Amino acid sequence: MTTVAKRSIPGTRQQEAAGTQDGQAPKLQVFTDRHLDKIEPLKRLGEEVLFEMKVVASVLPFRVNNYVIENLIDWDRAPDDPIFALTFPQRDMLDPEMYEQMAELHRREAPKEEITALAWKLRHQLNPHPAGQMEMNLPEVNGETVEGVQHKYRETALFFPSQGQTCHSYCTFCFRWAQFVGDKDLKIASKEAGQLLDYLAERPNLTDLLMTGGDPMVMKTKHLAPYLEGLLDERLEHVQTVRIGTKALSFWPYRFVTDKDADELLGLFERLVESGKHVAVMAHINHYQEMENPIFREAVRRIRATGAEIRTQSPLIKHINDSGEVWARMWREQVRLGMIPYYMFVERDTGAKYRFEVPLAEAHRIYRDAMKKVSGLARTARGPSMSAGPGKVEVQGVAEIFGEKVFVLRFVQGRNPDWVQRPFFAKYDEQATWLNELTPAFGEDKFFFEDEYEAMQADSGLKVIDAAEVEA
Repeated sequence: MTTVAKRSIPGTRQQEAAGTQDGQAPKLQVFTDRHLDKIEPLKRLGEEVLFEMKVVASVLPFRVNNYVIENLIDWDRAPDDPIFALTFPQRDMLDPEMYEQMAELHRREAPKEEITALAWKLRHQLNPHPAGQMEMNLPEVNGETVEGVQHKYRETALFFPSQGQTCHSYCTFCFRWAQFVGDKDLKIASKEAGQLLDYLAERPNLTDLLMTGGDPMVMKTKHLAPYLEGLLDERLEHVQTVRIGTKALSFWPYRFVTDKDADELLGLFERLVESGKHVAVMAHINHYQEMENPIFREAVRRIRATGAEIRTQSPLIKHINDSGEVWARMWREQVRLGMIPYYMFVERDTGAKYRFEVPLAEAHRIYRDAMKKVSGLARTARGPSMSAGPGKVEVQGVAEIFGEKVFVLRFVQGRNPDWVQRPFFAKYDEQATWLNELTPAFGEDKFFFEDEYEAMQADSGLKVIDAAEVEA
């Protein structure tokens, strides 16, 4: 196993990758809606654009850092630059009526309390927790909710460490935006490593843990370690895979290279790998511009040197990556760097979907166009996939069967494991953007899973399908 200590990497190489001459680690500087007027390049866009940003940022979270501003955005192309669209508020992230309600308060310089009250009301209209994740995904033990855990699929649990419920920068499309708006009723998080580990230990069918957020990579390693090192306990031998969802690789790659505890973090990955665990860094990369800096490539190299793998995923997002060529270029570069393309998601039905959603028919055309331009090693990416209430549903294609044009769909993952890989058909709809907008083909009243899923929704005590229930 390759060691990851700094001494194993020539200092000059590390400094070159980090863009420094004296070996000093760059310092993170964060800007929120209170600092819009301090972001120098924004001034060229004019007062009206700044006003629109402040209005939208009153409802949806905004946070960007100095690395993104200085290294990822082509300001000569703003506001059309894809990374600008990925990180800065845009007027049409809210529908016109919502925007105008909030804009009117700002125009008359309403008190902060009035703006906050309207923001709370509007957020609750934006489907803050889609796919039943607050009603159906939160497991209970002895009648008490296990804090910070979501358990939708039998083999995989998600954990939200409280120290990781922010990000180095926020993505404008993010479906977990509700974690960042300061509303405790909308937030999922826990500080209890012990409760998590006990929950995992008692479920031998649970093989995968996904640390998510927010972004666990904003955490200092000393805070992350109790969760991950706890997995080395022999009673958790059945937990084979540790996944870490993160945007840090492209929004703050210094986390893996020059941050003070970068070596300690990579050493933690290495210990998990040496123990026999499969460590997968689930990197959210939305555009190839995020991968062009030397520091990004050095971060990738260092992570892979620990024995961990990097899998990449992103939703298909209008104004950012809604082009087959963008995806093909992104996947080719990821394969070249040793990363594994994993998912093309469909933009979820929450938050700023008004601006970013792409119809399923167009999503499939883009996916096919990208696949035609890459080799087999990049065709590991599944999609377009909807993370809907019943499970992950993939649009496999469009076909004409018995004279009817249909979407061919299948479950990649399901609340009931028996649904997985079962094909089903929906009437072709050029405008539909989500599963609940589709209707069954061939005169059927319901999709095959609907009755069972409706029963799951009605049964407040049913959180996860157990293996014994499936076999029965």
